[in-house]
Amino acid sequence: MSTIGTGYDLSASQFSPDGRVFQIDYASKAVEKSGTVIGIRGKDAVVLAVEKIISSKLYEPDAGGRIFTIEKNIGMAVAGLVADGNYVADIARQEAANYRQQFEHAIPLKHLCDRVAGYVHAYTLYSAVRPFGLSIILASWDEVEGPQLYKIEPSGSSFGYFACASGKAKQLAKTEMEKLKTDMKIDDLVKSAGEIIYKVHDDLKDADFRFEMGLVGRVTEGLHLINPPELTEKARNAGDAANKEEDSDNETR
Repeated sequence: MSTIGTGYDLSASQFSPDGRVFQIDYASKAVEKSGTVIGIRGKDAVVLAVEKIISSKLYEPDAGGRIFTIEKNIGMAVAGLVADGNYVADIARQEAANYRQQFEHAIPLKHLCDRVAGYVHAYTLYSAVRPFGLSIILASWDEVEGPQLYKIEPSGSSFGYFACASGKAKQLAKTEMEKLKTDMKIDDLVKSAGEIIYKVHDDLKDADFRFEMGLVGRVTEGLHLINPPELTEKARNAGDAANKEEDSDNETR
């Protein structure tokens, strides 16, 4: 981190001489320390996958989840501070509920993304608040728009993606996702998500982790499901197999 930040990093409302807002940079650092989160868009579904680092064996299996259901057909995954993620998920649910009450149908993902992104951006404008230490991935599917995937950065900027990643192994995950096709069917989509998360996990730094998955698409009848048993098991098995194959390749070299 550049030493030019001295004196210019105390407030989210202040620019440094070289045009940076250091509080946003620090929020991005919080995201980089988080377990890896990916989103992959296929032909008729979107999968969200999370590398949930287990810091204590005393936690219940579903403690500290980082995948949320926002609307019946919209899922959200976060990388960064879990408490911030819980808060923003609640805001997103309020936005979705307000839209449904007013227009009597589910909010389009682009609208929800714009509203949440505007909220996140507002927290970078005032000295009385701090930016959210979060990268947010939103996924949805419906009969009209098909599969959609968006990501919101800590700065409040948002983009649509075929596949995206955040967290510790963001670059490694992106490299793996660039090899994928954009029209994968559900089985390939799920297996790819499992393989990528297991491949990018660093056993030396973080010994134990739990693979978690959110899925929405034609196969789920347009409902966002968290850890659907059969498909989650398929993803974990694919990840284990990819890991073993990689280990055997390393041994033969």
